[in-house]
Order: sequence, then structure tokens, then C-alpha cells
Amino acid sequence: MEILTKTCGKIEINEDRLLDIPEGLYGFEQYTKYALIDSDYEPFIWLQSTENENLAFLIVDPFMISSDYETDIDDDCLEKIEIKKPEDIIIMTIVTIPQDGSPITANFQGPLVINKVNKKCMQVILSDNRWSTKVDILNALKEKGGE
Repeated sequence: MEILTKTCGKIEINEDRLLDIPEGLYGFEQYTKYALIDSDYEPFIWLQSTENENLAFLIVDPFMISSDYETDIDDDCLEKIEIKKPEDIIIMTIVTIPQDGSPITANFQGPLVINKVNKKCMQVILSDNRWSTKVDILNALKEKGGE
């Protein structure tokens, strides 16, 4: 499938890299079709809307940043994307790179839950107050390295 992207122009994407986010992302509910595109900066990945070429999010695996990160997600919530087994879940977080030079952050409070079997995804809001929408990635990596 050929898609237009914010960062790479027109590219060919395999069907297995497409995600369906039935409820959309918070603030972007009208966009439900996305593609996962490798970025030039591993381990980051682009979550690119296939419906709006100017809408793309940088995402990362939060467990690479923090070894004590936990997500307690209600089973009823997981049913929305047809999760059958815990091993079918992939958790990712949206990254923010501020223009003003302030720290690069990850949204640990609103992770993306991906069903790797059917490629359905949803964004959840965790009630655990340990997690923030603005976890400083560099500080978290320093803390993780100090363990």
C-alpha cells in the first residue's frame, strides 16, 4: 500500500504495518487508520495517519526507558481490541519533542495498547498516579542505567 507521510513523502508500506485505532487517539478521534514506519532514530517508530499525511506521532517502547513501568489495564478495556492473551499485547508511548529545547518526554500515563494479532490499537489512560504524561526520557534512562 502506498501512503503519504509527514517525514518521508510517498512510501510503500506492507499491510502488516497497518493499525486500526477504532476510537482514535485522544484529541484525534476522527483518524482511525495508521501505519508503523521505522524512524531514522532507533528505537523510535513513526505512527503515521494514513488518512492525514500531516498527522504523525513518534512512539517508543516505554520498557526500554523505564524498567519499573507498569500498566494495569482493565480486561473490559482490552476486550475492545479483542485481546485474548497477555502475550498478544504491545505497549508503546507517544513521544513529545518540544520546539523550545526543553526535555524530550514520553506519555507514560496514556500508553497505546496494540493487539499484535489483529493489529487493533487503543489509547488508554492509566489511573496509577506514578506515571505522567511528560516523563523525561533522558532522566529516566539515566535512572535505569544506575540500577
